[in-house]
Amino acid sequence: MAQVNLTLTHEEVLHVLTGNRDEAIKFLLERILNESMKAESEEQLGAERHERTEDRQDYRNGTRERELNTRIGTLTLNVPRHRNEPFHTMVFENYQRSEAALIATMVQMVVMGVSSRKVEKVVTTLCGTSFSKSTVSELCKRLDKDIDLFKNRSLDFREAPFLMLDATYFKVREDHRIKSKAFLIALAFKPDGKREVIDFGVFDAEENYSWKTFLSGLKARGLTDVRMVISDAHKAIRKSVAEVYPQAAWQRCQAHFQRNILDITPNKYKEALAIDIRRMFDATSIDEARHIEEEIIAEYEDVAGKAMEILEAGFEESMTARSLPSSLQIKLRTTNLLERLNRELKRRSDVIQVFPNPESVRRLMGAVTIEVNNSYMEGNCMYSEKTLDILRSDVFPKLRLIALEQLALIKAA
Repeated sequence: MAQVNLTLTHEEVLHVLTGNRDEAIKFLLERILNESMKAESEEQLGAERHERTEDRQDYRNGTRERELNTRIGTLTLNVPRHRNEPFHTMVFENYQRSEAALIATMVQMVVMGVSSRKVEKVVTTLCGTSFSKSTVSELCKRLDKDIDLFKNRSLDFREAPFLMLDATYFKVREDHRIKSKAFLIALAFKPDGKREVIDFGVFDAEENYSWKTFLSGLKARGLTDVRMVISDAHKAIRKSVAEVYPQAAWQRCQAHFQRNILDITPNKYKEALAIDIRRMFDATSIDEARHIEEEIIAEYEDVAGKAMEILEAGFEESMTARSLPSSLQIKLRTTNLLERLNRELKRRSDVIQVFPNPESVRRLMGAVTIEVNNSYMEGNCMYSEKTLDILRSDVFPKLRLIALEQLALIKAA
């Protein structure tokens, strides 16, 4: 892979250090992106500048200027040109997808009655420029097409050993009222150990219909074998997982579980109880964890009875990940691996506050999700093929037994 090298002259360094901060950032970003495209060009050509190599695929043919609208203003970049095959760069596609979605959503607010001046001010502040309605219309069409392709793609794997589910809420204007909409997300851990967001969707709420429709859609696209699902304890998730993937064991997210316990614990005991719960989760064995659970209940049942009822009722389902090798237990006992995506979603939605319609949620949050998913897919593998073979022979049969026990409890409830 070609390296990106950024070299500044003494005068340029002084300009960056002593000049206007925004202009300095623009200058540095332009240089970095230009150098990044040079590196991309070298990889596609198969040769560095003035290098002779048998791997050369094409030849340079100068550059052309192209503008990139960003939150710090409009950058003018030098895009390489190739003689035979067109030069392809990820710079514009990756940077502009979520930015374009944000702009499209902002302009839709005008149609819904928000002051044009206010919207224009926000767009200009975020992106450094203003956009015509025809430009926004084209952006919307392009984004909707990309999102439809992402959501409707056939999955290239039938088995996902682990499936992580989560939902976050956004305020949306609908029928002249502000409503809360659920944005459902599914993150799969594939047979090769890579993570991939395989779907997202906007629903009225986290209810049985929503989660069952969402999960049934995954199954229809090819995801038939799931060994363990990680999520919070929302009843609709539990019921829908049991119906769509009855052979999958369920791991109750320990972070959410601890929060559920502490939320109804008197304030004076919360700090000490949190430490004890963490000690229980970090126990070296399931037997030790059960022993610590008993100690906690004995110590707190008189002062936090309701909290101890939650602990006792949810303990076993929060320990499903104990069946996994130690290297995977910490990573798969919570939904924390989705936190980066959730942070990005909230960061963008905080700018908008109230979305003009459900379509704008799908468009903007979908674009952000696709962007973050690209980094997930380029990340390290969670496990190797050798580890997966061990999981299949030793761990998955245990998870199957746990799934059967959990399914029986759900049917009996």
